[in-house]
Amino acid sequence: MMYHNPVLLSASVDALDIKKDGVYVDVTFGGGGHSKEILNRLGSEGKLIAFDQDEDALKNALDDERFTLINENYRYIKQFLKFYGIRKVDGILADFGVSSHQFDTAERGFSTRFDADLDMRMSQRNEFSAFNVVNKYSYDELRRVLFEYGELRNANAMAKAIEEARSESKIKTTDALKEVLQRFLPNAKAHKILAQVYQAIRIEVNQEIESIKEFLHQTADLLEPGGRLSIISYHSLEDRLVKRYIRAGQFEGEPEKDFYGNIDVPFKKVGRLIVPSKEEIANNNRARSAKLRIAERI
Repeated sequence: MMYHNPVLLSASVDALDIKKDGVYVDVTFGGGGHSKEILNRLGSEGKLIAFDQDEDALKNALDDERFTLINENYRYIKQFLKFYGIRKVDGILADFGVSSHQFDTAERGFSTRFDADLDMRMSQRNEFSAFNVVNKYSYDELRRVLFEYGELRNANAMAKAIEEARSESKIKTTDALKEVLQRFLPNAKAHKILAQVYQAIRIEVNQEIESIKEFLHQTADLLEPGGRLSIISYHSLEDRLVKRYIRAGQFEGEPEKDFYGNIDVPFKKVGRLIVPSKEEIANNNRARSAKLRIAERI
């Protein structure tokens, strides 16, 4: 199964500062690129546990006795690690967003390049799909999704257009949705705006923001002191959550303080924000918006 090169491969695995006998988690297995690199750096006593909610990723499972692949959403990381007898780990890597395989598989409905059913489910076990968002959400709910997750200025008018079109007949495919939104897609910006629409619906279908928050909240409990968090995000909504959590241990407001007024946060930032080189972007277009943040458990 074809998966493209993993983004920021060396930098993100370097960030884990791998110990030969350590226990590590790759919560976004995909094609296994990051996992392979982690295993290359582990000794015979090391362990790697990987998560991926997409059934397609199971076909890439690595034949290595140090490796375990769990077919679940990373929002359940603590629960499933506990099931496997693991309470503490030395490093956690996450590469958020949609895999190249998901974008390139036309029938999954993630890409603006193909006509497909309105799907966009990262786990095909979920019954809730893009069709439900587009056809069953109220005007207010649609407007919220398009504005919050797509950061679209025309969210009100777009939601109204969808509401009017589906009252005539259900919107079943990505091409049908494009047709409904055609007047909001000027030639010069059509691809960018459509990508924002798809992003908004996809985030809602897969509860991506909620999943990231739940996942990050569990990392402080799971990581050993000195353990590393290595996280790649692709848009401002994800990156903002990661940045705030590393800085404040929460997603809104100021960091908590102890009795003496000292800031009480679980992580310290390691190094600066890392972005791909021009060479990597030229070789892998998916890398163009990637941002890597690194933190260490205090």
